[in-house]
Amino acid sequence: MVIELWNSGGPWSWWIVGLVLLALELVVPGFFLIWVGAAAVVIGALSLALWGTAFWGWQVQLLLFAVLSIAFALAGRRFYSGQGSKTDEPWLNRRGESLVGRTATLAEPILEGRGRIRLDDTTWSIMGPDLPAGARVKVVASSGRDLTVEPA
Repeated sequence: MVIELWNSGGPWSWWIVGLVLLALELVVPGFFLIWVGAAAVVIGALSLALWGTAFWGWQVQLLLFAVLSIAFALAGRRFYSGQGSKTDEPWLNRRGESLVGRTATLAEPILEGRGRIRLDDTTWSIMGPDLPAGARVKVVASSGRDLTVEPA
């Protein structure tokens, strides 16, 4: 019954589905339906040219629609991911990583591998070899809110 309804709409069925999905993208957040809607519009355009041919059955259409939806979603994700884009604030929201390479004086001794240093306006929890208070250390890594240090 669904196949008969779909076939009665002809190639315009894909256009309707595509436009509905594109309209839903405006209502539903997520930036995903646009790729599925674009795939439906492409299948609609192909259907206008291939509707009467023997091989352009609903199985081929659905298979091509699934492949195009996945391909468009992956291409869109890659294009809009922002990976590798240059920014004027590369350490924004990564403050611990921005401290790697800096030296400081221990505010508290490192005992059993744990201690504290003061850098700028913040006291940081650190991990490293046992050292007395006042020793100079260098930040070598950042893991979450903890810094790893070694003697400077």
